[in-house]
Amino acid sequence: MGNTAQALWDTLADEFSAVAEATGKFVVSVHGGHRVGASGIIWRPDLVVTTSHTLRRTDALEVSFHDKSTASAKFIGRDAGTDVAVLRLSRPGSSAPDKLTDSGKLRVGQLVLSVGRSRMKDLSASAGIIARVGDGWETWRGGRIDSLVRPDITLYPGLSGSALVNSRGQLLGMNTAALARAATITIPSATIERVVTEIVEHGGVFRPYLGLAMQPVALPEDQARDLNAGSQAALMVMQVEPGSPSADAGLLLGDLVLSFNSEPVAGIDDVQQRLRRAKRGDSVEVGYARAGQHMTAKVKLAERPGR
Repeated sequence: MGNTAQALWDTLADEFSAVAEATGKFVVSVHGGHRVGASGIIWRPDLVVTTSHTLRRTDALEVSFHDKSTASAKFIGRDAGTDVAVLRLSRPGSSAPDKLTDSGKLRVGQLVLSVGRSRMKDLSASAGIIARVGDGWETWRGGRIDSLVRPDITLYPGLSGSALVNSRGQLLGMNTAALARAATITIPSATIERVVTEIVEHGGVFRPYLGLAMQPVALPEDQARDLNAGSQAALMVMQVEPGSPSADAGLLLGDLVLSFNSEPVAGIDDVQQRLRRAKRGDSVEVGYARAGQHMTAKVKLAERPGR
Protein backbone atom coordinates (compact mmCIF):
# COMPACT_ATOMS: atom_id res chain seq x y z
CA MET A 1 0.00 0.00 0.00
CA GLY A 2 1.43 3.38 -1.03
CA ASN A 3 2.05 6.20 1.43
CA THR A 4 -0.91 8.25 0.13
CA ALA A 5 -3.31 5.31 0.33
CA GLN A 6 -2.03 4.42 3.79
CA ALA A 7 -2.52 8.01 4.97
CA LEU A 8 -6.10 8.05 3.68
CA TRP A 9 -6.82 4.72 5.31
CA ASP A 10 -5.38 5.88 8.63
CA THR A 11 -7.40 9.11 8.48
CA LEU A 12 -10.63 7.21 7.79
CA ALA A 13 -9.91 4.77 10.60
CA ASP A 14 -9.23 7.61 13.04
CA GLU A 15 -12.41 9.41 12.04
CA PHE A 16 -14.54 6.31 12.46
CA SER A 17 -13.00 5.66 15.87
CA ALA A 18 -13.66 9.26 16.90
CA VAL A 19 -17.31 9.05 15.80
CA ALA A 20 -17.76 5.74 17.66
CA GLU A 21 -16.25 7.17 20.85
CA ALA A 22 -18.38 10.33 20.67
CA THR A 23 -21.52 8.30 20.00
CA GLY A 24 -20.69 6.00 22.89
CA LYS A 25 -21.26 8.87 25.33
CA PHE A 26 -25.01 8.77 24.70
CA VAL A 27 -25.33 5.02 24.07
CA VAL A 28 -26.18 2.86 27.08
CA SER A 29 -26.72 -0.76 28.01
CA VAL A 30 -30.22 -1.63 29.22
CA HIS A 31 -30.93 -4.57 31.50
CA GLY A 32 -34.61 -5.43 31.39
CA GLY A 33 -34.99 -9.16 31.85
CA HIS A 34 -33.66 -10.25 28.46
CA ARG A 35 -30.79 -12.72 28.70
CA VAL A 36 -28.55 -10.80 26.31
CA GLY A 37 -29.77 -7.33 27.26
CA ALA A 38 -30.13 -4.46 24.81
CA SER A 39 -28.62 -1.16 23.89
CA GLY A 40 -30.34 2.17 24.34
CA ILE A 41 -29.95 5.85 23.51
CA ILE A 42 -30.08 8.83 25.86
CA TRP A 43 -32.83 10.73 24.05
CA ARG A 44 -33.16 13.55 26.54
CA PRO A 45 -31.03 14.09 29.65
CA ASP A 46 -33.55 12.15 31.76
CA LEU A 47 -34.96 9.78 29.11
CA VAL A 48 -33.62 6.67 27.39
CA VAL A 49 -35.15 4.96 24.37
CA THR A 50 -34.61 1.30 23.66
CA THR A 51 -36.35 -1.46 21.70
CA SER A 52 -39.66 -2.64 23.10
CA HIS A 53 -39.19 -6.31 22.17
CA THR A 54 -36.10 -6.64 24.36
CA LEU A 55 -37.86 -5.57 27.57
CA ARG A 56 -39.08 -8.80 29.13
CA ARG A 57 -39.98 -6.99 32.32
CA THR A 58 -40.58 -3.36 33.22
CA ASP A 59 -39.55 -3.36 36.86
CA ALA A 60 -36.04 -3.28 38.34
CA LEU A 61 -34.59 -1.76 35.16
CA GLU A 62 -30.93 -0.75 35.15
CA VAL A 63 -28.99 1.37 32.69
CA SER A 64 -25.19 1.35 32.30
CA PHE A 65 -23.44 4.48 31.00
CA HIS A 66 -20.23 5.02 29.05
CA ASP A 67 -18.25 5.66 32.26
CA LYS A 68 -19.30 2.23 33.64
CA SER A 69 -21.63 3.85 36.18
CA THR A 70 -25.21 2.64 36.48
CA ALA A 71 -28.62 4.06 37.31
CA SER A 72 -32.05 2.64 37.86
CA ALA A 73 -34.75 3.51 35.36
CA LYS A 74 -38.52 3.71 35.46
CA PHE A 75 -40.57 2.31 32.60
CA ILE A 76 -42.70 5.09 31.07
CA GLY A 77 -44.32 3.28 28.17
CA ARG A 78 -43.86 1.42 24.92
CA ASP A 79 -45.17 1.34 21.39
CA ALA A 80 -44.95 -2.19 20.06
CA GLY A 81 -45.95 -0.94 16.61
CA THR A 82 -42.68 0.94 16.18
CA ASP A 83 -40.69 -1.16 18.70
CA VAL A 84 -39.89 1.91 20.82
CA ALA A 85 -39.82 1.87 24.63
CA VAL A 86 -39.18 4.89 26.86
CA LEU A 87 -37.45 4.84 30.24
CA ARG A 88 -36.95 7.66 32.74
CA LEU A 89 -33.56 7.74 34.45
CA SER A 90 -33.25 8.08 38.21
CA ARG A 91 -30.46 10.57 37.50
CA PRO A 92 -29.72 12.52 34.30
CA GLY A 93 -27.30 10.99 31.82
CA SER A 94 -25.03 12.86 29.45
CA SER A 95 -26.39 15.40 27.00
CA ALA A 96 -28.63 14.08 24.22
CA PRO A 97 -27.23 13.51 20.70
CA ASP A 98 -27.47 15.77 17.67
CA LYS A 99 -30.42 14.21 15.83
CA LEU A 100 -31.01 14.25 12.08
CA THR A 101 -34.81 14.15 11.76
CA ASP A 102 -35.05 14.78 8.02
CA SER A 103 -34.94 11.34 6.41
CA GLY A 104 -34.95 13.04 3.01
CA LYS A 105 -31.26 13.79 3.52
CA LEU A 106 -30.35 10.10 3.65
CA ARG A 107 -28.88 8.52 0.53
CA VAL A 108 -28.43 4.91 -0.52
CA GLY A 109 -24.72 4.06 -0.31
CA GLN A 110 -24.05 6.60 2.47
CA LEU A 111 -21.49 5.37 5.02
CA VAL A 112 -22.98 4.80 8.46
CA LEU A 113 -21.89 3.46 11.81
CA SER A 114 -23.96 1.41 14.24
CA VAL A 115 -22.86 1.92 17.84
CA GLY A 116 -24.23 -0.05 20.77
CA ARG A 117 -23.26 -1.15 24.24
CA SER A 118 -23.24 -4.80 25.26
CA ARG A 119 -24.53 -6.31 28.48
CA MET A 120 -20.90 -6.26 29.66
CA LYS A 121 -21.00 -2.45 29.15
CA ASP A 122 -18.44 -2.60 26.34
CA LEU A 123 -18.79 -0.39 23.30
CA SER A 124 -19.54 -2.20 20.04
CA ALA A 125 -19.51 -0.72 16.53
CA SER A 126 -20.34 -1.99 13.05
CA ALA A 127 -19.74 -0.04 9.83
CA GLY A 128 -21.81 -0.29 6.67
CA ILE A 129 -23.88 1.66 4.19
CA ILE A 130 -27.51 2.63 3.87
CA ALA A 131 -28.92 -0.09 1.63
CA ARG A 132 -32.43 1.28 1.21
CA VAL A 133 -34.40 4.44 1.89
CA GLY A 134 -38.13 4.27 1.25
CA ASP A 135 -41.33 6.15 1.97
CA GLY A 136 -43.26 5.95 5.20
CA TRP A 137 -44.67 2.49 5.88
CA GLU A 138 -46.83 0.61 8.30
CA THR A 139 -45.10 -2.18 10.20
CA TRP A 140 -46.58 -5.64 10.62
CA ARG A 141 -47.19 -4.64 14.25
CA GLY A 142 -49.44 -1.75 13.15
CA GLY A 143 -47.04 1.13 13.78
CA ARG A 144 -46.30 3.96 11.40
CA ILE A 145 -42.64 4.62 10.50
CA ASP A 146 -41.85 7.97 8.87
CA SER A 147 -39.35 6.48 6.45
CA LEU A 148 -38.11 2.98 5.69
CA VAL A 149 -34.38 2.96 6.41
CA ARG A 150 -32.47 -0.31 6.04
CA PRO A 151 -28.74 -0.21 6.77
CA ASP A 152 -26.42 -2.94 5.52
CA ILE A 153 -25.00 -3.76 8.94
CA THR A 154 -24.88 -6.80 11.20
CA LEU A 155 -26.94 -6.44 14.35
CA TYR A 156 -25.43 -8.84 16.87
CA PRO A 157 -27.42 -10.16 19.87
CA GLY A 158 -27.80 -7.49 22.52
CA LEU A 159 -27.36 -4.63 20.07
CA SER A 160 -30.99 -3.99 19.23
CA GLY A 161 -31.47 -0.41 20.42
CA SER A 162 -28.08 0.68 19.09
CA ALA A 163 -27.61 4.07 17.44
CA LEU A 164 -27.11 4.58 13.71
CA VAL A 165 -25.02 7.66 12.99
CA ASN A 166 -23.51 9.28 9.93
CA SER A 167 -19.90 10.40 9.42
CA ARG A 168 -20.65 13.64 11.29
CA GLY A 169 -21.91 11.76 14.33
CA GLN A 170 -25.52 12.83 13.76
CA LEU A 171 -28.07 10.33 15.03
CA LEU A 172 -30.12 8.88 12.18
CA GLY A 173 -32.19 6.56 14.33
CA MET A 174 -32.28 3.39 16.44
CA ASN A 175 -31.64 -0.09 15.06
CA THR A 176 -33.96 -3.03 15.63
CA ALA A 177 -34.21 -6.61 14.48
CA ALA A 178 -37.94 -6.90 15.28
CA LEU A 179 -39.63 -5.02 12.43
CA ALA A 180 -38.49 -7.07 9.44
CA ARG A 181 -37.56 -10.71 8.98
CA ALA A 182 -33.81 -11.33 8.70
CA ALA A 183 -33.03 -7.62 8.28
CA THR A 184 -31.98 -4.66 10.37
CA ILE A 185 -34.35 -1.71 10.25
CA THR A 186 -33.51 1.73 11.60
CA ILE A 187 -36.36 3.56 13.32
CA PRO A 188 -35.80 7.16 12.13
CA SER A 189 -35.15 9.91 14.66
CA ALA A 190 -38.34 11.70 13.57
CA THR A 191 -40.43 8.63 14.36
CA ILE A 192 -38.78 8.18 17.74
CA GLU A 193 -39.32 11.84 18.65
CA ARG A 194 -43.02 11.59 17.78
CA VAL A 195 -43.44 8.35 19.75
CA VAL A 196 -41.51 9.65 22.77
CA THR A 197 -43.64 12.80 22.91
CA GLU A 198 -46.87 10.77 22.71
CA ILE A 199 -45.75 8.35 25.42
CA VAL A 200 -44.48 11.02 27.80
CA GLU A 201 -47.54 13.26 27.39
CA HIS A 202 -50.28 10.66 27.00
CA GLY A 203 -48.88 7.31 28.10
CA GLY A 204 -49.06 5.78 24.63
CA VAL A 205 -49.37 6.36 20.90
CA PHE A 206 -52.85 7.25 19.63
CA ARG A 207 -54.13 4.84 17.00
CA PRO A 208 -57.80 5.55 16.34
CA TYR A 209 -60.29 2.94 15.25
CA LEU A 210 -63.81 3.10 13.87
CA GLY A 211 -65.16 -0.22 15.04
CA LEU A 212 -66.32 -1.19 11.56
CA ALA A 213 -65.72 -4.23 9.40
CA MET A 214 -66.19 -3.17 5.78
CA GLN A 215 -65.92 -4.68 2.33
CA PRO A 216 -65.44 -2.85 -1.00
CA VAL A 217 -68.41 -3.02 -3.36
CA ALA A 218 -69.05 -1.62 -6.84
CA LEU A 219 -71.82 0.92 -7.38
CA PRO A 220 -73.89 0.98 -10.57
CA GLU A 221 -73.33 4.20 -12.49
CA ASP A 222 -76.83 5.51 -11.90
CA GLN A 223 -76.66 4.77 -8.15
CA ALA A 224 -73.30 6.50 -7.83
CA ARG A 225 -74.74 9.50 -9.66
CA ASP A 226 -77.90 9.63 -7.53
CA LEU A 227 -75.86 9.45 -4.32
CA ASN A 228 -73.29 11.97 -5.57
CA ALA A 229 -70.72 9.40 -4.47
CA GLY A 230 -67.78 10.78 -6.44
CA SER A 231 -66.77 7.20 -7.28
CA GLN A 232 -68.36 4.00 -8.51
CA ALA A 233 -67.13 2.18 -5.42
CA ALA A 234 -68.07 2.22 -1.77
CA LEU A 235 -67.45 0.27 1.43
CA MET A 236 -70.31 -1.85 2.75
CA VAL A 237 -70.53 -2.13 6.53
CA MET A 238 -70.45 -5.83 7.41
CA GLN A 239 -70.16 -5.43 11.20
CA VAL A 240 -70.38 -2.66 13.80
CA GLU A 241 -68.66 -3.25 17.14
CA PRO A 242 -70.97 -2.47 20.07
CA GLY A 243 -69.80 0.59 21.99
CA SER A 244 -67.39 1.64 19.23
CA PRO A 245 -67.16 5.21 17.84
CA SER A 246 -69.15 4.16 14.77
CA ALA A 247 -71.87 2.52 16.87
CA ASP A 248 -72.16 5.67 18.97
CA ALA A 249 -72.51 7.70 15.74
CA GLY A 250 -75.40 5.53 14.55
CA LEU A 251 -73.83 3.58 11.69
CA LEU A 252 -75.53 0.25 10.97
CA LEU A 253 -74.93 -3.05 9.25
CA GLY A 254 -75.51 -2.65 5.50
CA ASP A 255 -74.67 1.07 5.29
CA LEU A 256 -72.56 2.07 2.29
CA VAL A 257 -69.66 4.29 3.37
CA LEU A 258 -68.89 6.81 0.60
CA SER A 259 -66.61 9.47 2.05
CA PHE A 260 -64.55 10.74 4.96
CA ASN A 261 -64.63 14.52 5.45
CA SER A 262 -66.07 14.84 1.91
CA GLU A 263 -63.16 12.85 0.40
CA PRO A 264 -64.36 9.74 -1.48
CA VAL A 265 -63.24 6.36 -0.09
CA ALA A 266 -63.26 3.38 -2.42
CA GLY A 267 -61.07 0.96 -0.48
CA ILE A 268 -59.85 0.02 2.98
CA ASP A 269 -56.49 1.70 2.27
CA ASP A 270 -58.31 5.03 1.81
CA VAL A 271 -59.79 4.70 5.29
CA GLN A 272 -56.47 3.74 6.86
CA GLN A 273 -54.74 6.74 5.29
CA ARG A 274 -57.39 9.08 6.72
CA LEU A 275 -57.05 7.52 10.16
CA ARG A 276 -53.26 7.81 10.12
CA ARG A 277 -53.61 11.57 9.75
CA ALA A 278 -55.97 11.82 12.73
CA LYS A 279 -54.98 13.29 16.09
CA ARG A 280 -56.36 12.93 19.58
CA GLY A 281 -59.77 14.51 19.90
CA ASP A 282 -60.45 14.53 16.14
CA SER A 283 -63.81 13.70 14.64
CA VAL A 284 -64.50 12.57 11.09
CA GLU A 285 -67.62 13.24 9.04
CA VAL A 286 -68.61 9.97 7.40
CA GLY A 287 -70.78 10.17 4.31
CA TYR A 288 -72.85 7.05 3.75
CA ALA A 289 -75.93 5.75 2.00
CA ARG A 290 -78.83 4.01 3.69
CA ALA A 291 -82.00 2.91 1.92
CA GLY A 292 -81.00 4.94 -1.12
CA GLN A 293 -80.54 8.15 0.85
CA HIS A 294 -77.26 10.05 1.27
CA MET A 295 -76.58 10.72 4.96
CA THR A 296 -73.73 11.91 7.18
CA ALA A 297 -72.55 11.00 10.67
CA LYS A 298 -69.97 12.65 12.88
CA VAL A 299 -67.72 9.98 14.35
CA LYS A 300 -65.53 11.02 17.29
CA LEU A 301 -62.37 8.96 16.98
CA ALA A 302 -61.13 7.03 19.96
CA GLU A 303 -58.48 4.46 20.73
CA ARG A 304 -59.40 0.81 20.93
CA PRO A 305 -59.98 -0.20 24.59
CA GLY A 306 -57.14 -2.21 26.08
CA ARG A 307 -54.41 -0.85 23.77
